Amino acid sequence: MSSPLRRKNLKQLRAFKYPTYKMSPSAMRSNSSAVAAVATPKPAFSAVQPVTNFAHKIANRPDFDHSNKPIEMTKSPDPNWSYGDGVRTSQIPAANQVHREIDPYSSNRSVSQNYRLLISGIAPRPVGFLSTVSKDGKTKNLAPFSYFQMVDHDPPMFIVSFSSRHGRIKDTYQNMKDTKECVINTVSENMIEAVNASSIDAPYGISEWDITGLTEGETITVKPSRVKESVLSIEGKVVDLKEFEGHRPGMSGSAIFLVEATRLWVQEDAANEDFSHIELDKLRPIGQLGGMAYGRITSTFDLPRTRWVDEKPKSEWLTKLESERSNL
Repeated sequence: MSSPLRRKNLKQLRAFKYPTYKMSPSAMRSNSSAVAAVATPKPAFSAVQPVTNFAHKIANRPDFDHSNKPIEMTKSPDPNWSYGDGVRTSQIPAANQVHREIDPYSSNRSVSQNYRLLISGIAPRPVGFLSTVSKDGKTKNLAPFSYFQMVDHDPPMFIVSFSSRHGRIKDTYQNMKDTKECVINTVSENMIEAVNASSIDAPYGISEWDITGLTEGETITVKPSRVKESVLSIEGKVVDLKEFEGHRPGMSGSAIFLVEATRLWVQEDAANEDFSHIELDKLRPIGQLGGMAYGRITSTFDLPRTRWVDEKPKSEWLTKLESERSNL
């Protein structure tokens, strides 16, 4: 259970008024890139990149394996690794690797370059499939987000962030800001096409529920529906919002929402007896990678957490480190 102090802090957080941070171009750039502040604005950025001949591109790829064969359990990459070994399995030693320094705010660096680099380097990313409703309750919205993560379990807390975009903010952003409610749904292999379809730029008034054909499920503490096809759904209330403005001319602001879970819905046959664990073979999660790519899990390995008191007697390296520290 969480401490009284932690609960007190959470109450203070819920009562906190949403601030808006204005970040000037000069504050966001290093001194070496000050010229960027007066540079000609680059064309508006869109995360949706044009795709041509996609059907032709994938025509010769093998079909997706729907056999649901068990996820393989293997040994870790280097079972004989010892403390102090660093990385032993790389073909090129770390000392010989060359890294390039990049100033993300350089005048010759575009938003698109930063976007593509970061989403391909921070991967895989879990996909949070969010259900929201408008302030008047008339419009329902479904949308996937990979700028999403769990940040605590007691209380269950999540973050969902919205990047700046050309024009107005996303409907999900507006709905969460207005109603302070959402449902976070997990994404499994068998539903990825429907989830991806929900990101289409549909005209106002057309529901993503109808576009995707997904099934609405009841909720208890919030108005948005949950996705019944999802193995895990989380009803949530917004407890904090940080908004940022002034990134690029013509772009909307970005934001980070902190969401506390109020109810959890778990598919019965996917969990163990006391609903403390979801089987990976049932969840079959999808992760988002760079570009248009997604990844699935076909094999895993275990690595236990270790304790110094247990490991030091077995390791000459750890014993040496402790001895050197004592001699300082």
